[in-house]
Amino acid sequence: MGRFLWRAGPERAAEASITRFTRLAAAAAAGRDFRTYPDLHRWSVERPEEFWPLAWDFCGLVGEPGDTAVQRAEDPLGWRFFPGARLNVVDTLLKNADGRPALVSICENGARVVLSRAELKAEAARLAAALRAAGVGRGDHVAGFLPNAAQSVICMLATAWLGAVWSSCSPEFGADVVVDRFGQIAPKVLFGVAGYRYGGKDYDVAPVLAEIARRIPSLAHVVTVDRGEAPEGMVAYATFLSAGAAPGAPEPLGFADPLYVLFSSGTTGKPKCIEHAGGGALLRQMVEHQLHADIRPGDVMFYYSTTSWMMWNWLVAGLASEATIVLFDGNPMHPGQGRLFDLAEAEKVTHFGVSAKYVDATAKAGLKPAATHDLSALRVVWSTGSPLSAAGCEHVYADWKADVQLSSICGGTDILGAFIGGAPTLPVHAGEIPGPTLGLDAAVVDEAGQQVIDAPGELVCRQPHPSMPTRFLNDPGKARYRASYFDKFPAFWRQGDFAIRRATGGFEVLGRSDTTLNPGGVRIGTAEIYRQTDAIPGVADAVVVGQSHDNDVRVVLFVVPAEGARLDDALRAEIKARIRQHASPRHVPALILDVPEIPRTRSGKIAELAVRDAVNDQPVRDLGGLANPQSLDAFRNRPELAA
Repeated sequence: MGRFLWRAGPERAAEASITRFTRLAAAAAAGRDFRTYPDLHRWSVERPEEFWPLAWDFCGLVGEPGDTAVQRAEDPLGWRFFPGARLNVVDTLLKNADGRPALVSICENGARVVLSRAELKAEAARLAAALRAAGVGRGDHVAGFLPNAAQSVICMLATAWLGAVWSSCSPEFGADVVVDRFGQIAPKVLFGVAGYRYGGKDYDVAPVLAEIARRIPSLAHVVTVDRGEAPEGMVAYATFLSAGAAPGAPEPLGFADPLYVLFSSGTTGKPKCIEHAGGGALLRQMVEHQLHADIRPGDVMFYYSTTSWMMWNWLVAGLASEATIVLFDGNPMHPGQGRLFDLAEAEKVTHFGVSAKYVDATAKAGLKPAATHDLSALRVVWSTGSPLSAAGCEHVYADWKADVQLSSICGGTDILGAFIGGAPTLPVHAGEIPGPTLGLDAAVVDEAGQQVIDAPGELVCRQPHPSMPTRFLNDPGKARYRASYFDKFPAFWRQGDFAIRRATGGFEVLGRSDTTLNPGGVRIGTAEIYRQTDAIPGVADAVVVGQSHDNDVRVVLFVVPAEGARLDDALRAEIKARIRQHASPRHVPALILDVPEIPRTRSGKIAELAVRDAVNDQPVRDLGGLANPQSLDAFRNRPELAA
């Protein structure tokens, strides 16, 4: 177990929404004893027929749930949740549409837009009417080539209003990447921008938008949301809006009717089109927001994201809990490394979300926002994208805020939520995720599918739940769906993460199981090595992969030296010594090589599979999923790898 860092005080725990929910659950479960979080979680997965209706009512999902909550089936893809329900997520996301702020949209240059709940609903209704006039209806696809700003949220809500399906990509994506994604869903309407700002620079993407429009033949309308005249063949947003009439009430849908199509990162093959149900995704997100993070009406919720990452969808769902969501478009380190803490102070953020890499970057930069910023409103810090190291956890409590619920969460695009995460009634230990989330039977199993404790294995979910994808598009018979999650354990969802479930209940995520190192048959999670390199001042960034060599696998570590440092014999010796001491001799890399930068996906994750392919002279799968594909050149044809 990692070092104990935090537990909510008695008053805070007593006031938490999950405590009130637990009392209701105990009453609904006919006197069952729920003295601890594990008791509550066990009931939530043993009795989903009782848990999910109670969650619907408690969290405030608007709609008619119908008479049946769960229809079980032998096939995990055959389960049905709330099959008789009728709802539209807009009614929940925009309920109580009054003068309270719904969203705050901030651009890197300081421009700030605030929309009340009433204003946001009115804007969404106007655009829904225009979309209806343009021929968009239930089940049609609408796409956005948009930054993380107010307009993106309005477009998504208007799409959902009509029962249509929303997908988005951020404007730094190239045309090939966008067409690879949107071309598969055949949208009727595309909302786009001709430019964006990042790191103090303005980028012209009008040619990219034009190429996207030309290469997707299904598009009936391309709408530019930038100010000014629309390019030839496109229509300006204001002009498009003027064509609409009254939108009517939001279209009533089934619980499993689609709301989103998201896309896999592309580092494990051509991007998959992952379709998510509106009811299932939103109920899952409301459980995580209200019960696991204690979000209440009036709270201020921020997550640094782009419109390409599932955390954007997760953030927007905060509207359903009547929180104010804060959107930031730009470089989180511009004009200074403390930019996001400036935002947190100015907006009085109560829930602050970033990537694990951002936490590490602030530690290495020596930032101590507890001493420089007023973070008195802050109650919860989220981290995801990659495993948060023990050192990163300790940095948050030492240098950000001592009394805060740190929730490292692990889930993904696949479920638009988290399998494991924190809760106000669970303690926080360094390097661990406190426990499984409610309603999801997360466990760690061995090669035979048997649960293991205090030993590494595959992270799985042993029971279906409402936010599983409804399907992959263009996937006859759900063959690709099954191959992605049920190939190894037909009865269990395999998430593709290598983890340890501790006897105390927490989880330690070691890295992706499909990039797990296997020298001499010993499985090693990559995060076990990153935890050590992150602690070495001379290392700015690193990626570790397995190279096929001499009928075995050897561990190769690539390092970006910190500013003013170089990868000499002394630094190599320091790296090896620390890994040997704090991990094991098996973890020590056979080779340590320097590179100028590490390939990453557009959501900031280390692209281990792409590096592994390059090192092993294999074709790199879907370069378009990478933010910096040119960085792979430094990994190919290295003389050291041939020795």
